[in-house]
Amino acid sequence: MALAFSGLLVACSGEGEEGLVVSAAASLQDAFTEMADAFEDRHPGTDVLLNFGGSSTLREQILEGSPVDVFASANISNMDAVVEAGEVRGQPVVFASNRLQIAVPAGNPAGVEALADFSDETLLIGLCAEGVPCGDFARETLALAGVQPSIDSDEPDVRALLTKIGEGELDAGITYVTDIAASGGDVDGIEIPDELNVVTEYPIATISTGASPDAAEAFAELVLSEFGQAILRDHGFASP
Repeated sequence: MALAFSGLLVACSGEGEEGLVVSAAASLQDAFTEMADAFEDRHPGTDVLLNFGGSSTLREQILEGSPVDVFASANISNMDAVVEAGEVRGQPVVFASNRLQIAVPAGNPAGVEALADFSDETLLIGLCAEGVPCGDFARETLALAGVQPSIDSDEPDVRALLTKIGEGELDAGITYVTDIAASGGDVDGIEIPDELNVVTEYPIATISTGASPDAAEAFAELVLSEFGQAILRDHGFASP
């Protein structure tokens, strides 16, 4: 299958009789990779192809006709755009939620303490780009805190931002709690007060033009099942 996707495309197994394309928000990478492996074990002959990226990028790929069977977004608005375009079969279902956290390189060498530090022009600050859920939510949180950020880098998705922070190219950023937990110790997290934090909901839907509707429905059911929900909890996601 030829896939002109700009996200991170991962084939979870080798040869198979049927390809199931799942486009999912970058923050879902670890959890969905585990679920894809389990799905292939339960459905021999079906290869799950995972396409990870910013939800806005994935939305545009679907609207431009890229072959996708399942879409899992990190926010409601990108899913709504796909629904309004008539690209969704049935109704989207929210399957998880997430929270924001300040991310700094391990050991916090710049001494970042709170959201107020994001206005410090001497620090190297990164956010996800505007239009990407983690970028929009970060800006919403900063606005609630009355902080005008001094942004040095806009990244295409949360994993790209996390990588730059982990490698010490940035002093701080705002990512999801789940991404910091998945960083393997390269990134430390600083809590954002509840009254300033943003909780994001993740909806999933099958795409009406997908080539594998039965497999798509089965994958969505796996995500919504107790088995799938347990995997999401293991990776730090909260129930919807």
